[in-house]
Amino acid sequence: MTAAPVDEASTSEPFTDDELATLALAADPDAPLPADATPVWEVLGSSPAGLLPVWYMPPSFGARRLRGWRRRLAILLVVAFLAIDAYGLCSTYGRVVIA
Repeated sequence: MTAAPVDEASTSEPFTDDELATLALAADPDAPLPADATPVWEVLGSSPAGLLPVWYMPPSFGARRLRGWRRRLAILLVVAFLAIDAYGLCSTYGRVVIA
């Protein structure tokens, strides 16, 4: 099944959901891209830097090194959770119980 060509006059109005579904189902997923294909990032005016939009999840900042008591506390928490797991216990809901 091949998709019907879309003329320029029909693209002046937004597509309905039914029209988009029809075009998507009729398209050949294995068809090669034309030489003059435009990347979606140029059309949308955004970049593919991240998988999620910036308003949903902003980029992370550089890592800060933990020093002094904060580092010891972090190591103690990791060791405590590893020990709880090693003994076959569960602390998911705040109380340590037999898993």
